[in-house]
Amino acid sequence: MFNPKKILVLAPHTDDGELGCGGSISKFCSQGKEVFYAAFCLCSKSLPHGMAENTLEVECRKATSVLGIPASNLILFNYEVRELPASRQKILEELLQLNKQISPDLVLLPAVSDIHQDHQVIHQEGIRAFKNTTFAGYELPWNNYSFSTNFFITLSEKEVTQKVNALKEYKSQAAKNYMKENFIRSLARVRGVQANAEYAEAFEIYKWIV
Repeated sequence: MFNPKKILVLAPHTDDGELGCGGSISKFCSQGKEVFYAAFCLCSKSLPHGMAENTLEVECRKATSVLGIPASNLILFNYEVRELPASRQKILEELLQLNKQISPDLVLLPAVSDIHQDHQVIHQEGIRAFKNTTFAGYELPWNNYSFSTNFFITLSEKEVTQKVNALKEYKSQAAKNYMKENFIRSLARVRGVQANAEYAEAFEIYKWIV
């Protein structure tokens, strides 16, 4: 059985990691595994008018804390949202540094089919930087035109609730339909049915090293 001790979650934007694999993060943390979270955009330009520029940074710190990630394991970069393609080489260098510093056993990153330009960069440069590591793609259904559900992490009620509570910390994003509790729970139930469990999160495996 694969039993990773160090897990790195790559999030193009604050909240992507919680949306794609928040329940799994909660599960890993409760098992005593070392979880790191790196977000590349703080998305100040995407905030509703009148909100402080650091709103999403503050919300991300609170959300990842709810899931059990220590503050020391949260890495926040400040690239401009929707402009990651212009910084590919610099981002690759950041990822290579993370690989040296953390040496993770498992990397979770956006799926290959994700159509958002920032997500594509983190996927493509992520698999280059971590080519000798096990890595899998998490799903964000509103961005995925196709997604192969070939790996599942089963979740408990507590872990799904922690995912929901973490996402509630993103008050600035609360109006978005994919942030709603009923959507989060419904998707977890669908993946749970596929995995013969009450709840689950689904991933695409790209490289599996045992």
